[in-house]
Amino acid sequence: MRIPHPRSLAGQLFAMQVVLVAALVAGCAVFAYVTDREQAVVAARQRATAAAVAVADSPSVAEAARSKDPTARLQPYAEKVRRDTGVTFVTIMDTHGVRWAHPDPDQIGATYLGHIKPALRGRIFPETYTGTLGPSVRVVAPVRDDRAGGRITALVSAGITVDTISAQVRQQLLALLGVAAAALALGGLCAYVINARLRRHTHGMNAAELSRMHDYHQAALHAVREGLLMLDGQRRIALINDGGRELLGLPEDSVGRYASELGLPPALTGALLAAEPRVDELHLTAERVVVVNTSPVSSGEQRGTVVTLRDHTELQALSGELDSLRGFAEALRSQAHEAANRLHAVVSLIELGREDEAVDFATAELELAQALTDQVVAAVAEPVLAALLLGKAAQASERGVELVLAPDSRIDDGVLPPGLPARDLVTILGNLIDNATDAAAEGVGNDSAPRSARVTVTARADAGELTLRVSDTGAGLDPAAAEEVFRRGWSTKSPGRGLGLALVQQATRRNAGTVEVTTSPDGGAQFTARLPLTAPAATT
Repeated sequence: MRIPHPRSLAGQLFAMQVVLVAALVAGCAVFAYVTDREQAVVAARQRATAAAVAVADSPSVAEAARSKDPTARLQPYAEKVRRDTGVTFVTIMDTHGVRWAHPDPDQIGATYLGHIKPALRGRIFPETYTGTLGPSVRVVAPVRDDRAGGRITALVSAGITVDTISAQVRQQLLALLGVAAAALALGGLCAYVINARLRRHTHGMNAAELSRMHDYHQAALHAVREGLLMLDGQRRIALINDGGRELLGLPEDSVGRYASELGLPPALTGALLAAEPRVDELHLTAERVVVVNTSPVSSGEQRGTVVTLRDHTELQALSGELDSLRGFAEALRSQAHEAANRLHAVVSLIELGREDEAVDFATAELELAQALTDQVVAAVAEPVLAALLLGKAAQASERGVELVLAPDSRIDDGVLPPGLPARDLVTILGNLIDNATDAAAEGVGNDSAPRSARVTVTARADAGELTLRVSDTGAGLDPAAAEEVFRRGWSTKSPGRGLGLALVQQATRRNAGTVEVTTSPDGGAQFTARLPLTAPAATT
């Protein structure tokens, strides 16, 4: 047995609209019919009143009432008035109700059927009564003879039969039904056009399917960890999920705001406003590295953009750590190579019988290698920073750059709070040392006078603040570029660089710190990052 598919939402609305229009038209038709019938009765009574009063006020009627044969004069007159006014009958009678004039000559001389006492008292009154011509709306008026001192000498009754009124209403009803049918057809056509448009937008789904799709949509929207952002044709946020708000650092009431007013970095704002698609672009926010993909959409005249966001912060940090590990491995290979050369030198000295010189050479090399290690371990109790400094020192040495730990460096064990991630410290200090090493290495041999390449690192925790300072002997920076150095993509090196300092600033901001660049006492650049050792106070 085939289960009938529920009618679509558009079909249900169409049926409801048709029923509503039909009920509305039928109600209007009934109301108009009742109103027209009442108005027809009122109009008939007014016409009968006018005819009866006109005849009663005619001097010829009062004069004929004094004559010996009133019928001879009144019958032709009454018929002429009846034809001219369109009433059904005009009856003229004496004060006893005996007819002098009637549309049916056979009824002349008979007694009038109806009430005449109010008229005999001088009052014009209407009534609905069944007479010889059937039910009628009639008016009785008195005839006063001025020659007899205003005495009532006759009565006039004029009326229109109910059948005549009904015939007029039927004609009006036919016209009304025609108008109602046209209104129903027009309303049905408009409802069909509207619902055809609605059917296209709802894809023929019924209310239950739309409700279920909305539930699925909401569940999927909030379950996806990646950010999803939809902009309308005016580049306003039409939809954003929890992941998108978290990645971009936006408040709950972001829907409806323009993308240009979100306070995002200019490069990221440009990607959101771009008309062309963007694929896997890397952008920085205040605290995160995000991968942005945009895809323009169109629906008729409405245009918009779908934006997906992926968090690249941890992956970027892992990539930086991997680069550091690769550097360490290269440094270890180089150190192993150098150690092998020194070992060969020691062995050769021993074979030549020069044992004392061999011991002195080996001792000097050991002391030189151990001096920096002892200095770093004694000054920096944080194992991650100590390992980073030793590894970077080995890397710098391979490039002919000396890495020196400043004498005032001091980080005691347990000083760094648990809320200060070691990964952020590695990001800040590692990128600063890498840039300083590059700058110092490039500065060797550029001047006519030879000078040594050196990177000086200061790591100090005191007064509730962690200070990480790196200075070099390179060529330095243009003071005008002091703010631009932290912008993603800024670099004095080859294209594709310029992310390290941007990550430094991002990690510093993430921990409520600051970073600045000045001129080093050694002539190069000096970067100083300051991080609070206590959690920032909550603001209200």
